[in-house]
Amino acid sequence: MTLTSSQSSIDGVPSSEGAAEAVPGKRFASPFAVQTPAGAEGWQSMYPYYALLSDERRELEDGKFWFFDGMHNPEPLYPFDTIMTENWWVAASQMSTRVWPIPPAGGIDHRIINGYLYISPNAVTDPAEVARRAEEFSVRAGHYYENWDEIYEQWVAKATDCIERLKAIRFAPLPEIEPASSVTEHRGLYSSYDLLTKYGALIENMFEMGSYHFEMLNLGYGAYLTFREFCQAAFPGISDQTIASMVSGIDILLFRPDDEVRRLAQLAVDLGLTEVVLNHEDPAEALAAIGEQADGAQWLAAFEKAKDPWFWFSTGAGYTHSDRAWIDDLRLPFTALRGYVQGLLAGEDIRRPLEAILAERVRVTAEYRTYLPTEADQESFDGLVELARQVFPFVENHNFYVEHWHHSLFWSKVRELGDVFVAHGFLDDREDLFYLHRNEIYSALYDLNIGWATGTEARGVTYWRPEVERRRRIRDVLKANPPAPALGAPPEFITEPLTVMLWGITQESVQEWLGVDGQEGGELRGVAASAGKATGRARVIIDPEQLHEVEDGDILVCRITAPSWAPVFSRLAAAVSDVGGIMAHTAIVCREYGLPAVVGTGFATTTIRTGQLIEVDGNTGVVRVLEEVAQ
Repeated sequence: MTLTSSQSSIDGVPSSEGAAEAVPGKRFASPFAVQTPAGAEGWQSMYPYYALLSDERRELEDGKFWFFDGMHNPEPLYPFDTIMTENWWVAASQMSTRVWPIPPAGGIDHRIINGYLYISPNAVTDPAEVARRAEEFSVRAGHYYENWDEIYEQWVAKATDCIERLKAIRFAPLPEIEPASSVTEHRGLYSSYDLLTKYGALIENMFEMGSYHFEMLNLGYGAYLTFREFCQAAFPGISDQTIASMVSGIDILLFRPDDEVRRLAQLAVDLGLTEVVLNHEDPAEALAAIGEQADGAQWLAAFEKAKDPWFWFSTGAGYTHSDRAWIDDLRLPFTALRGYVQGLLAGEDIRRPLEAILAERVRVTAEYRTYLPTEADQESFDGLVELARQVFPFVENHNFYVEHWHHSLFWSKVRELGDVFVAHGFLDDREDLFYLHRNEIYSALYDLNIGWATGTEARGVTYWRPEVERRRRIRDVLKANPPAPALGAPPEFITEPLTVMLWGITQESVQEWLGVDGQEGGELRGVAASAGKATGRARVIIDPEQLHEVEDGDILVCRITAPSWAPVFSRLAAAVSDVGGIMAHTAIVCREYGLPAVVGTGFATTTIRTGQLIEVDGNTGVVRVLEEVAQ
């Protein structure tokens, strides 16, 4: 279907009626006023010039609204990891500005401040420009919406091919002497050339997947945003989670890894392996013990089949190399496995409540349809909810192909390259390579080739170790100094779909951060992401390593959850996050697991402490501290 201007704010600047108005003179601290922590002087040298604030652009940069992207980069960026942010800086922005373009939405600008990534959505407010873009958007987006299933099938083929080509890239140290085959086969190209071109292929592969990432994503969010705005206009006072419930209950790929663990738990019960699973907390010991059992080989075969690709599942957002995948660290899936086995032995139904969610979807949709006064309104509603349901799976499914499967493989390939630099004496540890920006690695590779070709010790042997150590010290200082959630001038309009739906940044949330409405002591407000109310002890999780500390009945408090955390959700009473909107992964996963959630609070991890008794109201978006914990 094609979206018309009467259906969506993506075809025009939305009305500000009912939105929180910016208070004259009220703003966040200037980005130029942020002080460098003692000991982190020179941090700017780790990042490219175009990602930094500059005096030449002070008027522009000081007048913009910047918010901390703790969703994708919760810590100071490693120099190499900027490839991810720089990737989507172009890939996401070009879809809103040059490819579709979305009428009132510009791109999303980036700046690195004290090592942390801040982003700023641009808006198009000139009515003539909005109208011109709307005409172009209608034709281009309409083509994708009308052929969505076919295009999505093509997308899966492209993404899978990109992953297979990534798998084929191999890095190895340069040989002592070039193999004889290089001479007898007359190829004329040698190991030094192969090393450079393989690295080039690695980087190009990353940017290729980055482009696929956003081919359909902005349209997916745009269609849902259109449906949301129709509902808000037609049903004044309707909550975001009620709107979301009308498209929930869709079986998406991000739940497949957790479903595989559940299947393995059921198989362990069926094969009589429960005792050996429950008696071994260490995954390696558990696997060895299972292999010694009579039916252990059958279970291990199922386990190996599930691992690839489903255990290429990042424990974070997939945007930083420190977000290790299940396949690198089996503790999280094995902890879940033991929990599911215990549940099965206790007679519990460990399946996700999919049928109940689908039934609620049907009920809510039918109820609200009856509130529409005319047949034309009902037809518009039917078309919009159908489109939202059609595109919604891609909004989450792409995440498995891109951030999890592809990016986890990508980080493993970079570590292979790190081994090359260790073998040639440039670095002490493969992980040190992440302290180099990707463009610096081109220079380091050529330096390595020079040393190999000439027999003279490469400059990098003495250059990179002290430089890596300097950068490590700086980053450690930056990490100890957490960033402000926002900087600069509050925006008049926020019209970029990802900013609203994924990050949950709206005029209202910005005003909450400014404290315009005031927040009572012991109370935080955010986006009501998943319905229900729960009370429990807070479990503040800053690092995925802490997930093993979660206990039954805890309320998870985090910057943002990752889809791979889903196995611990069965132990939780509720979830709270600093960042995120109604379509953030935290919100989606919680709704599909029937778990109350409030996201986009801004300050939960810095104001709530582990052990405090808190109440989470997923109906109103309020989190209250009920009881302090002893110091």
